[in-house]
Amino acid sequence: MLEQPFFGRRLKQLRNERGLSQAALAGDGMSTGYLSRLESGARQPTARAVEYLAARLGVKVAAFEEPGATDSLAQALAIATSDHSDATVEALERALALGDGQDPLLRWQALWLVAQWRRGHNQHAQERRHLEELVTLGDELGLPPLRARGFTQLARCLRACGEIGPAVEAARTAHQLARDHELPVKDLAGSLLALVSAEAEAGRLSEARAHADELTALTGDRYDTLWAEARWTAAAVRVRQGDLEAAQELLEQALERFGSAQDLALWTRLRVAAARLHVLKTPPELDAAEQHIEQAEAGLAFVGISALEQEVISLRADIAFHAGRFADARALLDRVRGRDPHMTYRNRVRLDVLHSRLLIIEGEEQEGLRRMRQLAEEAQAASNIDLAADIWRLLAETLAQCHGTTPA
Repeated sequence: MLEQPFFGRRLKQLRNERGLSQAALAGDGMSTGYLSRLESGARQPTARAVEYLAARLGVKVAAFEEPGATDSLAQALAIATSDHSDATVEALERALALGDGQDPLLRWQALWLVAQWRRGHNQHAQERRHLEELVTLGDELGLPPLRARGFTQLARCLRACGEIGPAVEAARTAHQLARDHELPVKDLAGSLLALVSAEAEAGRLSEARAHADELTALTGDRYDTLWAEARWTAAAVRVRQGDLEAAQELLEQALERFGSAQDLALWTRLRVAAARLHVLKTPPELDAAEQHIEQAEAGLAFVGISALEQEVISLRADIAFHAGRFADARALLDRVRGRDPHMTYRNRVRLDVLHSRLLIIEGEEQEGLRRMRQLAEEAQAASNIDLAADIWRLLAETLAQCHGTTPA
C-alpha cells in the first residue's frame, strides 16, 4: 500500500503539472472532498482509488511510489545524466519532490538538469520554478560559479516569459558575480548574453550596446558557439538602434564562419535571424529572406525543435504579408495559431501582432486596433519598451497601408 504524506504530495504534483482542478481530476468516480483529503495526507489511499487516479492522470501506479530520499536522487540523477529521455527526467523530478534529507549539491545538479530539459521543451513556467529554487540553493551553498550560472539561466527564462525587468536584475547579478570572482570566460560571456538581450528589450540600448561590445571583445579570438551567439546578440542590439547594415555585417560573420556541425540548432537560428533582418529593411528584401528561410528549413528537418519550426512558419507568414499575399499569410498564421505555441513571449506577441494586422487588412479594423493596443499596453507594463514601440509603429504602418496614407 502507498504511504502518506508522500502519496498526497505526489498526487498534487501530477495534477498541477497537467493543469487539472481537483474537480476535473475526480470526475464522476470520486468526490472532490475525498481527493482533497488524499492530497493533504489525511486519508490513506485504497488500491481502487490509486488505480482510478493513475488512469485519470495517464500514469502507471508506480508513479506514486516513494523511494529512499538521498539514494533515489543520486540514482535518478546518474540515470538522467546519461539518458535525457522524458521518462528519466520525470523520474528525477519525482525524486526532487521528496525534498528532505537530500545532499544540496546533488539537488542543485538535479534542478539544473531538469530546468535545462524544461527549457528545451519550451516549458518556461516549470523551468522558472526549478530555477528559482536553484538560485536560492546556490546562495545557500555560497559557491560563486553555481550562483552565477543559476542567475544567468533565470534571467534567460524570465526574458522568455516576458518579464523583462526581473530578467535585467537577474542578469546583472550574474554578471557582477562573474566579474567579482573572475570566473571563466564561459560564465562571463553567458551572463553578458543574458544581460544584453534583457537590456535591449527593456529599451536600455546604450547599456546594451556597451555590454554587447564587451561581449564581442571577450569572444573575439574564438569561433565556437559563444562567438556566434555574441555576434548574433550584438546584431540584435544594432537592429534595435536602427543600424541594420552593421547588424547584417555581424550576422554575416556568424553565418560564414559558424558551421552546422558545431551546433545545428544555433546554425538554423542564425538563418532565421538573418531572414527576419531582411524583412525589417525598407523596403523588405524578401528574396534574401526566402533564401535564409529555405536554409533554415533544411536544418529544421534534423533539429526537430517545435518552437523553432513555429517561428519559421510565422516568419513565412510575415514574408507573405509584406508581399501582399494576405490569404497566404492568413493560412500560414492559422497553422501556428491552431497549435499549442511553444515560442518565447516575444515571438508569441509577434504572432498576435500579425494576426491583428491581418484583421485590419481583412476589414475588421476596430478588432485589430483593439488587439494591437492591448498588446502594446501589456508590453509597456512588462517594461518591454522596445517591443511596445515596435507594436505602435506597426499599427501606424498598417493603418496607413489600409487608408493609403503615409505614417507619421
